[in-house]
Amino acid sequence: MSEKQHKAEHRNRPTGEAFMAFMRDGWAPRTGSLPELTEAARYAAARREVLAATFPGERLVVPAGGLKIRSNDTDYVFRPHSAFAHLTGLGADREPDAVLVLDPLPEGRHRATLYFAPLADRDSPDFFTDSRVGEFWVGARPTLDSASAELGLTTRHLAELDDAVAKDVGPSGLAVRVVREADREVAGIVDRIRTQAGLASTEAVEASAQADAELSRALSTQRLVKDDWEVRQMEEAVQSTATAFDAVVEQLPEAVRRGRGERWIEGVFGLHARHTGNGVGYDSICAAGDHATTLHWIRNTGEVHEGDLLLLDAGVETDSLYTADVTRTVPVSGTFTEVQRRVYDAVLEAQEAGLAAARPGNRFQDVHAAAIEVIARHLLDWGLLPEGITLEQTLDAQEGQFHRRWMVHGTSHHLGIDVHDCAQALREDYVEGELREGMVLTVEPGLYFKADDLLVPEELRGIGVRIEDDVVITADGARNLSAMLPRTADEVEAWVQGGGRRG
Repeated sequence: MSEKQHKAEHRNRPTGEAFMAFMRDGWAPRTGSLPELTEAARYAAARREVLAATFPGERLVVPAGGLKIRSNDTDYVFRPHSAFAHLTGLGADREPDAVLVLDPLPEGRHRATLYFAPLADRDSPDFFTDSRVGEFWVGARPTLDSASAELGLTTRHLAELDDAVAKDVGPSGLAVRVVREADREVAGIVDRIRTQAGLASTEAVEASAQADAELSRALSTQRLVKDDWEVRQMEEAVQSTATAFDAVVEQLPEAVRRGRGERWIEGVFGLHARHTGNGVGYDSICAAGDHATTLHWIRNTGEVHEGDLLLLDAGVETDSLYTADVTRTVPVSGTFTEVQRRVYDAVLEAQEAGLAAARPGNRFQDVHAAAIEVIARHLLDWGLLPEGITLEQTLDAQEGQFHRRWMVHGTSHHLGIDVHDCAQALREDYVEGELREGMVLTVEPGLYFKADDLLVPEELRGIGVRIEDDVVITADGARNLSAMLPRTADEVEAWVQGGGRRG
């Protein structure tokens, strides 16, 4: 059986010349001038210079990635690989299958070229037949000239990529590195080129794999410190997130009344995220009652009842793909019970300790250490830790850590173009690294007492609290980007009672 027979075809595709001519003719001329260089592209150029200086004399290949099938012949909304977005200034859903190539120049710098599938001419069948790139289906795409003007890059048709990557590659010639995880097909092209260039020995393959990993790590590490434009993007993301949080609090009575309240909350937040930005930066956690004790509760299928605590962990992603990551835990009825407030205040005290430790010169891990000491002390005071254990013993990294039963996660992570940004950076640069001006991170301690946890008093079971803010390290401390949202128990109660209106 032929390959054609394996795949069913349900579309009627006329091929008559008269039909083709009819579809090609009668269109108004394209209008409009070339776009101006964007602010994002200007900052991206400086980032490319930093990367090029890290790998002098080598060709660097950074793919955007391709479309991914969601179901049968429908695709997920495209999101470019973070390294590609960071180095080009392209965000939102641009440009599937594009590849950025940095070519070394004799004077030690690199020339950046963007390879992509540009707007198809109207006399091309792709114009009306290609459901992935055809203008009839997905709208007009940029031309080579318009992309070059917008991004300040040399642009070439994607069909030229293979020859461009292969040029001068060899054992005694040019070395090439690729961000492998961004696009398997592009990684396969690079592997084939290496093989054809005589780099197929076991040692050469291992060296190439190591070289690619070093490139990905460098790209991740480079994002640890944000430039001015990135900090402004984070401010925008957080401001939009705060507005969406207000809308959720306003809608709490509806979430209770309508049923499936977690879904209602998810939808309200998503509406504002999509309206003010690209959408949500990650799947929102809309966890009421005992669901709040599941750290990554993203099913959001539960009811929201009066008397519950609602833990909302959500962030708006800007069109440039920078995302906020904020958590608030609020009493649905507008008033904490005595036990809920006790847990909330303990978490707030831990967060204050973490925020105080987020300052230049401290280590990233100091933020967690400061917050978790407060958490452990409260658990000890409440009699929840094993009998006879001391605070110092439970904080011991090897023999202790009993407090982790009720707070298993870390207190902080870097934040930016990924919600867990810079994840490929080495431990010595990340966890053990020194906090520096321009770093953006979360501070998010919590306490989670599951409904079936028999080691805690019944009154605590089913209570989950997390408080999370986004901070940027400054020259002499840190600035809380999400400080506009209520944090203390009294402020949160007033917020809910006021229907989401902040004082």
